[in-house]
Amino acid sequence: MSRATKEINKITGTIISVSGKLIVYALVILLLYEGASKGFAFGHEIFDPTPVAAAPGIDKKITIAKGTTLSEAADLLLEKGLINNKFTFIIQSKFYDYEINPGDYTLNTSMTSKEMLAQINEAPEEEETDDSK
Repeated sequence: MSRATKEINKITGTIISVSGKLIVYALVILLLYEGASKGFAFGHEIFDPTPVAAAPGIDKKITIAKGTTLSEAADLLLEKGLINNKFTFIIQSKFYDYEINPGDYTLNTSMTSKEMLAQINEAPEEEETDDSK
C-alpha cells in the first residue's frame, strides 16, 4: 500500500470512530431526556393527579367485593374509565396509606385518583332499612 492510501485509511478510521462516538452520545442524551421527562410526568401525576375528564364528569357506580386486592380495584377503575394509570393509583395508595374497603361507590370521572382513593378508603355508609314495617 502506498503512503497516501495509508493516510486515507487512517483519516477514514478516525472519522468513523468519532461519528460512532457522537451517535452513542446522542442516544445517551436522548434516553436521559426521555427518562427524565417520563419520570417527572409520573411523579407529577402521583403528587398532583389530574382527573380523566373535566367537571361535571360522568358518575359511574362500582362495587368492590370483599377480598378485592388493590391491583384488582385499580383494574376495575381503569376498565370503567375512572383512572388513567393503574400503577399511579397503586403507588398513591401505598404512599398515602389508603386501603380499599369493600362496598358500593359512586365515583365521577372528574375526580382525581387521590380523591377516589380517599372515598374508597372510608367504609361506605350502610343504607338504613326500616325494620318496623
